[in-house]
Amino acid sequence: MKARVPATIAVIAAALAAAASGLSIAQHSGRARTAARLAPIETVTILPGAFTFRLPGEYLRNGKPVDAPTRTVSFQAGFDVMKYQVTAGDYARCVVDGACEAADGNAAGDMPVTGVSYRDAEAYAAWFSGRSGESWRLPTDEEWSFAAAERLHDDALGLADDGNPATRWLARYRSEAAGQAERDPQPKPRGHFGANSRGVFDIAGNVWEWTSTCYVNATLAPNAAVERSVENCGVRVVDGRHRGYMSTFIRDGRSGGCAAGLAPDNLGIRLVRDEPALVALLGWL
Repeated sequence: MKARVPATIAVIAAALAAAASGLSIAQHSGRARTAARLAPIETVTILPGAFTFRLPGEYLRNGKPVDAPTRTVSFQAGFDVMKYQVTAGDYARCVVDGACEAADGNAAGDMPVTGVSYRDAEAYAAWFSGRSGESWRLPTDEEWSFAAAERLHDDALGLADDGNPATRWLARYRSEAAGQAERDPQPKPRGHFGANSRGVFDIAGNVWEWTSTCYVNATLAPNAAVERSVENCGVRVVDGRHRGYMSTFIRDGRSGGCAAGLAPDNLGIRLVRDEPALVALLGWL
């Protein structure tokens, strides 16, 4: 076993050297150029735990809209999430590298990037993973909700069935509008909305964040069990002051493409990190 260690260390050293080389040089238009330097990314480790989670999507019982059922969701292992949302400066580096399309928002520097679609967010996650040598992705709705802690908004309406489908629509609109009665939709500098109890900054501020979770239309049995569900991954969950559902190509929720609920003020990005490959490799030694 001891004889393997120097050789293994040499393999790791070679891999690190190759990664460093790959980060420093990129090819563009047939010419070598220096790759955009990444700013250090602060993360928050969300510890294992469980919480009551209201399922995302639209639910029917006896052909009429009802509140989505709840489930207990447990995280047996923790996960790392970006402490702050992806900034305009971070995203601009992806644009410079040719891996992302320019955002529609006009923010710069440490302001959160806005005016980005789900497709843009996925492209950024892929680029950032390649540049950092780590595995980054959009959170699921469950992960985002758990990380949001006390800032998570329960979108249940708790209405009795009066036979009028418009009642629920109006109640949802009033509920979401009341929560934003004094809102300022203008994006704010990083840290403006402070940290929640888990140390995650600006979560549920005025920039909604894309998740990887698909929109679901489901039918419930009398006991609230899901009888049938249809997943539409052309629409994804966006989380913020309230949960929303946006078409994947939409960059500005207020321009249309909101599948349900009040449109979000802004669309942005926050990523979670999977276990880095190097950590997994060192754990094998």
